[in-house]
Amino acid sequence: MTGRFTEIGAVLQAYFEGLYTCDVALLEGVFHPQAIYATADETPTLIRSMEEYFAVVAKRISPASTKAMRKDVIDSIEFAGENTALARVRCTISGRDFVDFLTLIRAQGKWRIIAKVFHIETAG
Repeated sequence: MTGRFTEIGAVLQAYFEGLYTCDVALLEGVFHPQAIYATADETPTLIRSMEEYFAVVAKRISPASTKAMRKDVIDSIEFAGENTALARVRCTISGRDFVDFLTLIRAQGKWRIIAKVFHIETAG
């Protein structure tokens, strides 16, 4: 990977690490402050602000602390111009598989996730 791919790859690796360790400070560095978090796999559809999402993460027992199985995969990164990208990633944490569509923007020279829309599956 070179250039933009490398930069986004680093953001995604920090994202995976933040989820696994429940490190809110690390996640704050990868998400834009105005990002949204959403899934249609819950009823009603779940949509959270970053403030709401980080409060939930802060209360979790980290998968790292229980040595839970972890699997992180970057399926694809696509660009729409110089400052907009879409990453499709998958991660397995605590027996659940997540498929995430992460929209990223580059603002002030830094790539950050502006939207996380995800699907949950039972790990198999």
